[in-house]
Amino acid sequence: MDFEIPEHLQEIQRTVREFCEAEVKPHAAKWDEAETFPREVVRKLGELGLLGMVVPEEYGGTALGALGVAVVVEEVARFDGSLALTVASHNGLGTSHVLRFAGEALKRKHVPALASGEKLAAWGLTEPGSGSDAGALRSSAVRKGDRWVLNGTKLFITQGTVGEIFVILAVTDPARGGKGGITAFLVEKGARGFTQRPIHGKLGMRSSDTAELHLEDVEVPDEQRIGEVGAGFNHTLQILDRGRITIGALAVGLARGALEEGRAYALERRTFGVPIAQHQAIAFMLADMATESAAARLLVHRAAALADRGETFGREASMAKLFASEAAMRATTRAIQIHGGNGYTRDYPVERYFRDAKLCEIGQGTSEVQRMVIARALLR
Repeated sequence: MDFEIPEHLQEIQRTVREFCEAEVKPHAAKWDEAETFPREVVRKLGELGLLGMVVPEEYGGTALGALGVAVVVEEVARFDGSLALTVASHNGLGTSHVLRFAGEALKRKHVPALASGEKLAAWGLTEPGSGSDAGALRSSAVRKGDRWVLNGTKLFITQGTVGEIFVILAVTDPARGGKGGITAFLVEKGARGFTQRPIHGKLGMRSSDTAELHLEDVEVPDEQRIGEVGAGFNHTLQILDRGRITIGALAVGLARGALEEGRAYALERRTFGVPIAQHQAIAFMLADMATESAAARLLVHRAAALADRGETFGREASMAKLFASEAAMRATTRAIQIHGGNGYTRDYPVERYFRDAKLCEIGQGTSEVQRMVIARALLR
């Protein structure tokens, strides 16, 4: 290792690596090609405590903190970006929103099942007309007595068909919009008027479940409101800050996988009588991949450490996510170049890593949005 992490996290890291070598590596390519969500492996991740990493022990979780989540997500992503996205989104989005902002009764009812992996969580923010401009969402929630009636459409929702617990952001005060007019609600799968449509044909992250959600006069009791009325957008920004650390870690895992695969291939493949690793052009690619991967990991761990200490970390999370995601794209591109024609086929994992890495520049805030966040912090 080129950096030090706490000993207890190193033990978890080794456990995750061994699990992925045995249970994930042999099957990831098949899951990707068939767009198959690996339910059995996800269940085993729950048994290992990896679906309750943000949850305190009193609710059945393992309470690893932001650094622990980053370490685990990187290890999983080295073998399968799609599975790492499932782990990252379940922990960091849906489960975190319920845990951090729901009332005690709602937490007691749902969080233990989420922590064990008995149920998966999904987070409903993005809509057909609102992605980067999250405050422009149009899904609505109208109060009727002790209930709320939800209508709207959500798009690109991870765990959208396999999830059981959904956090849905909706407008409760159109006049205020993103400045206090958005509220979060917990909607359970099977609620009347609530349907999910799977999205297939994605470029990458193909075995991560993605869906479009439709809410047509879905009635939700006020007890399933998460947080105060109008607090949803502020809470969303806090969730996104931590989520950017995790996506940064996912990108680091993909970059590391590309480096390790590229190095192994360069030592084996021969041209002009020598392994291609001895050609300076190839060796320099590997050097750049290693340097940028290490730098990205340090940025991710810095942001995670700040979060775990309770300090301000929004700018650092954006820096980590921005640099790591773009470094992952450069690393996976170089890995394909090192593999030559073989890298352009599905016979080698670098082709899949390349497709998976692209999402890291888009999800939970595009690279352009991250630059806006960083610049705003610098100029404040």
